[in-house]
Amino acid sequence: MARYTGPQCRLCRRETEKLFLKGDRCFTEKCAVERRQYPPGQHGQRRGKLSDYGVQLREKQKVRNSYGVLEKQFRKYFETAERKKGVTGEVLLQLLETRMDNVVYRMGFAPNRNGARQLVRHGHFLVNGKGVDVPSFHVKSGDTVEVRGASRELDMIKDSIARAEQRGIPSWVEMDFPNFKGKVIQVPTREDIQLTAQEQLIVELYSK
Repeated sequence: MARYTGPQCRLCRRETEKLFLKGDRCFTEKCAVERRQYPPGQHGQRRGKLSDYGVQLREKQKVRNSYGVLEKQFRKYFETAERKKGVTGEVLLQLLETRMDNVVYRMGFAPNRNGARQLVRHGHFLVNGKGVDVPSFHVKSGDTVEVRGASRELDMIKDSIARAEQRGIPSWVEMDFPNFKGKVIQVPTREDIQLTAQEQLIVELYSK
């Protein structure tokens, strides 16, 4: 499947805010958004005011790039959210937040979502005791995610856990770091989702 392979920091600069795509770098003075607070490109500092459509489009792109999904896949998530009960925008974010790669990242087993996606694809995790190597796998409330025995020696995982223990984890997951294990105790509410997004703008964009 096609995947964006360009500079991750460029995506953050395009939205003029941190999407936390580079892990620890995003928390340092090396962060591109901190150093250049304007969109990339030759005319980045001279771009004018966005139209209503432009504002909606940028909000959609921000959320899509944050979770690392392509346009066709993102559209399917939206269509699924429309069919479910509840507020469409909030349900959309919940579907994205409970992707396997994002859950691994939120639990602190990876420094960022790209790293989490790579670890999942290489088969380093079990869900309820069964191997899962699909990043888009939907993790449900009550599911337990753990690192395979042989994979617990990976430096990326051990270093990520050490940093996660210092920074803390979301309230909707429960961690047992000594045993490389975590549990989803509930579906995250909008307040639990650590993303500065106006999801209603995405609903308006796709409803045209």
